[in-house]
Formats: sequence, C-alpha cells, structure tokens
Amino acid sequence: MKNSILSILTIAAMVACKKNETTNVDTSADSTAMTAPADSGMMKNDSANAVATQPDSASKTSLSEQDKSFADAAAKGGMMEVMMGKLAATNAENATVKSLGEMMVKDHSKANDELKKWASTAGYTLPTSLDADQQKMYDDLKAKKGKDFDKAYTDLMVSDHKEDIAAFKKEAASGSEASLKSFASSTLPTLEHHLMESEKAKSAVK
Repeated sequence: MKNSILSILTIAAMVACKKNETTNVDTSADSTAMTAPADSGMMKNDSANAVATQPDSASKTSLSEQDKSFADAAAKGGMMEVMMGKLAATNAENATVKSLGEMMVKDHSKANDELKKWASTAGYTLPTSLDADQQKMYDDLKAKKGKDFDKAYTDLMVSDHKEDIAAFKKEAASGSEASLKSFASSTLPTLEHHLMESEKAKSAVK
C-alpha cells in the first residue's frame, strides 16, 4: 500500500513538473513574441521621428521673419545693382556715371557672393530673380540713352542706397541670426560710400 501511494505521488509530481515546464516555455514564448515587435516598432518610430523633425528645427530656430525678409531683399537688391551697374558701364554718357556703374558691379558682386555663402551655410534659399517692380525699373532704365540715362541712373542709385542703408542698419541692430547681422554690419560702410559717390555723380549730370 505504501508503495502504491508513493508511486502515485511520484507520478503526480512528474505531471506537475511537466505542466510547469510547458507553461513556462509557453509564457516565455508568448512574451517574446509580444514584446519583440513592440520594441522594434517603437525604435523605428523614434528614429523616423528624429529624422523628420531634425532638419526643420535646425533651419527654423535661428532665422526670424526679419532675417528672411532682409536676406531676400538684399539678394534681389544686390542683383539689381549689378545689372544696372553693367548698363551704366556701357550706356552712360558721363565718365563719372560710368565709373559709378563699374564700382557698383564690383562691390555688389562681392557682397552678393558673401550673402550666397551665408545662405549655403544657413541652409536658406535666396531668390534668384528680381521682383516685378525691380524688373520694370531695370527695363525702363535700359530704354534710356545719353543724359536721360545718366540722370535716371544716378537718381536711382541715390534713392536705392538710402533705402539699403536703412535696411542694413536695422538688420545689424535687431536681426536674430548672428552671421547675417555680421554681413549687414560689415557691408554698411560700402553702401555709405556708394551713396556718397552716387550723390557726387548726380550733381555732375544736373
């Protein structure tokens, strides 16, 4: 009788052990199956989010609306100065006006290149053409000859450079992006010299 009881207990214990083994295997398999995809899925999402948000935050944090507006205006204004300067170098009747045009082409080409370098570093896209008003001013100037050209060109250079100086001073004082502020500040003396020379040329063609 004792033997039969012992054998029954032994069998019961073995069955219980087997049940525990199977349940342990099953639960560990289940938990592995459940957690692995969830973890890998979260990692994919996290890395995707990081890629998606990183460029935006890098490009938007440093540039204010004023910075963007200034950069766009400086790029278009610089292009116009070079285009009109080339016209003056070939179409002007007065030697002083011709010299003024040549100086504008040289100095504004240099400033335009500096602005392009800044834009490349900052990841900002500058405009590549004049706006409609500037294009009309250029076309009107191109149609003029002789003294009419000289007078129109010098008038434009005086009024343009007064506006430019005000815009560059504003950016140098209250812009948000340090490199762009530095560009505005370092270009100011050249613009002030241009204004002075434009006023001299304007007096010469009265």
